Amino acid sequence: MRLGINIVGFDDSAGDLKRHGGLGPELAAVGAAAEAAGVGRLSVMDHYFQMDALGGAESAMLECYTTLGHLAAHTSTVQLGALVTGVTYRHPGLLAKIVTTLDHLSGGRATLGVGAAWYEREHLGLGVPFPPTAERFERLEETLRICLQMWDPQDNGPFEGRHYQLTETRCVPPPVSAPHPEIMIGGGGEKKTLRLVAQYADACNLTAFTHAEVAHKLEVLRRHCDDLGRDYRRIRKTAMYSGDALRDGDLDGFAKAMTGYAELGIETVIASVPLPGAARWIQERAAPAARRLAELG
Repeated sequence: MRLGINIVGFDDSAGDLKRHGGLGPELAAVGAAAEAAGVGRLSVMDHYFQMDALGGAESAMLECYTTLGHLAAHTSTVQLGALVTGVTYRHPGLLAKIVTTLDHLSGGRATLGVGAAWYEREHLGLGVPFPPTAERFERLEETLRICLQMWDPQDNGPFEGRHYQLTETRCVPPPVSAPHPEIMIGGGGEKKTLRLVAQYADACNLTAFTHAEVAHKLEVLRRHCDDLGRDYRRIRKTAMYSGDALRDGDLDGFAKAMTGYAELGIETVIASVPLPGAARWIQERAAPAARRLAELG
């Protein structure tokens, strides 16, 4: 079992980033700390505006893939990706090219984390269309199909969908990752999201926060896999961590809680941290936590 770190904020209310030269050096320090700690995955949120629960639109938010490109230049082993890209944010053909570029610049460490999007305010604020929920899921499925077709070296032909039409699905150069960057779908919707995981994804990221919830979501995913003829075991399972044990330095409590997750088949548990002070937090909290997770098998 491995630990993932998700960077969720970029504000500098205490002036820490200014004292250390700004966001770039701090992000580089976070990358170095994550790799030294044995963290398996380093991600950032993909939003235009910060979420209300973390300060709202007045708080700092960096563009996701530019940030990941910077992290790629300052890391060498950790997996990199968005947690997660809203399907409405970028045209799917462009998204495939962006993730392919990250894959090359990172030496094959890119992942495509994607979901149906939900944050209406940032769309309206920047003039980006925000279709109804049902249409966003239709667009998500077409996006998954387009990315897979663009990453298929044998198929550069057109794509004709309800929402997207491409005359060529050409992606040159192709990804470094074989057969393509890992596709991870985020969310826990049982009728649509988990069905799309079963049909298209290499990994899932569950938005369930208790052992019972995770167990239930995984059982729903298993049923979708059975219905579609997909091998459930081939899907990598990840989940967000929302407890207080890591923040409080309670390694025994953290390991006890994660033992149950490991028994369910969760391979990576992802903890969120804001950027200011993140490198130190990773050294002091994440490093020993990663070692304890590795002991769980």
